[in-house]
Amino acid sequence: MRTISRQSVVDAVAAMCIDANRYLPADVLASFAKAKAAETVPSAREIFGQLEENAALAARTGLPLCQDCGLGVFFVEAGEDVRLEDGSLREAINAGMVKGYGDGFLRKSTCDPFTRKNVGDNSPAIIHFDMVPGDALKICMMAKGGGSENMSRVMMLAPAQGLPGIREFVIRRVAESGSNPCPPILVGVGIGGNFELAAINSKKALMRRVDDVHPDPEVAAMEADLLASINRLGIGPMGLGGATTCLGVKIRTAPCHLASLPLAVNIQCHSSRHKEVTL
Repeated sequence: MRTISRQSVVDAVAAMCIDANRYLPADVLASFAKAKAAETVPSAREIFGQLEENAALAARTGLPLCQDCGLGVFFVEAGEDVRLEDGSLREAINAGMVKGYGDGFLRKSTCDPFTRKNVGDNSPAIIHFDMVPGDALKICMMAKGGGSENMSRVMMLAPAQGLPGIREFVIRRVAESGSNPCPPILVGVGIGGNFELAAINSKKALMRRVDDVHPDPEVAAMEADLLASINRLGIGPMGLGGATTCLGVKIRTAPCHLASLPLAVNIQCHSSRHKEVTL
């Protein structure tokens, strides 16, 4: 049995929240450069240049990549042979998130759903736990803004709709979203499981690298087909036209009930902010 101190979790989570909101992942930046080189629409190339400049300014000044610093979403893989001293793991992660959003001067966006009064510290953190073998603690953090989250959907398809129905729903969802999620976007797709698992898997899928290829050739081909189809919509960067509406489509699947075909589409804006740490 391995023991991890509460303070080490708090400090690690705080640093993750600050870094995720200041530094765009290298694979996302690389996808900007690749897409800019392929664009033929001048306004699209200009927007990619602005996105690159924004990322450089955030890294240099310590200011957030976006004014919407999002809700703190965490996916935690807790080893069965690890324990936290001086408190609960959920409390420590939430405390770290509150500290990070405070110390980093990041916008707090959590509010009461009815009165709309701001909670003031971005709490509570949204945490999904998985128990895994071993004595390590892996924490993945995503800063998820409201614009992209509002465009995300869960749909219970009929099994007979199959792959054509999945394809149609994903492409239509992006088309209907238009410029609202600040394209170029990333699209996470959860297929199977049940209502809530499909939604969780669609968000987990967004933690994959932009250049990552799915190990299942059939799923990889589906991702490539959806990406090409979405980019043919012509929405383009910031909705002003161009060849790059989407930087990547990532799919995560799970077995489902024989009477249903759960499908979730989680859209992420171009500022795909996430970090992970293993303690």
